[in-house]
Amino acid sequence: MLATAFKSVSVRPASGRQVPSARSIWTIILLILGILLLIVPLGHAAPHMLALPEPQMTTMPEMNHADPGGKCDAMGSSMSSVNLMGQSMAAMTNHMCVTAMRPIQPGDEERVKALIAQIKAAIEKYKDYRKALADGYVIANPKVEQPQYHFTNDAYVRLADTQFDPTRPSSLLYWHTSTQRYQLEGVMYTDSTSATLDELNQRIPLSIARWHEHINFCAAPANKVSEYHGENPKFGMFGSIHTAEACRAEGGTFLPVIFSWMIHVFPYEADLKDVFSMNDDIPHVH
Repeated sequence: MLATAFKSVSVRPASGRQVPSARSIWTIILLILGILLLIVPLGHAAPHMLALPEPQMTTMPEMNHADPGGKCDAMGSSMSSVNLMGQSMAAMTNHMCVTAMRPIQPGDEERVKALIAQIKAAIEKYKDYRKALADGYVIANPKVEQPQYHFTNDAYVRLADTQFDPTRPSSLLYWHTSTQRYQLEGVMYTDSTSATLDELNQRIPLSIARWHEHINFCAAPANKVSEYHGENPKFGMFGSIHTAEACRAEGGTFLPVIFSWMIHVFPYEADLKDVFSMNDDIPHVH
């Protein structure tokens, strides 16, 4: 069990289910994204998905097109504002699974406040991004201009599949300011794609924060990679294709779930709703 004050590491036995590891999933999708980086204009790098084209969407219909294990929230009107998630995340309407909010439970806020304090202490040294590099974090696409950079530690991503150590976030998040290329603004935690809602809740209470997962990814065949972008993309995280049938019809490769469960935490924000904001299009630096 996760300790109330997050003083100990929460360990979960590896599941007997045969599911891809976070490492293998990241490897597959990063290969795909590597292709995208060759065809997407650098000025259109979206912060959450490395260097994908800038989305053009103003509304968010329900996100329940694929629901692995019944975990996704049919967000509807309560999450219809792009301002809540930002344009980059909102544009992935058909490709996002977001956990529903649970009723607040006694001790949830105390747990979260203790977690935030622990995160701040653990990442203080990483305000100097060079120390992050020295500790094994790798910048995702450092040559691409991005408003937000992910520094990911592959060993911590693997570790997060079975245990939660708040002092070892899978990724560090840096904002590109006018005076500083890498200004630390937060962290990203991950969990195995097989994690249950209760297991996610043990890590960070679902009454306060939403975890999310990227789903329904159709990888384009080699002769259609240009259709990852444009005004009406067909493939990828912003594509119109979000079912296995439609993907096969276009000659693509369908991935029901990519990456791991993930959550961004911005510990320098004062309000809890901003600490767990899903809007990556605005800075969370102070």
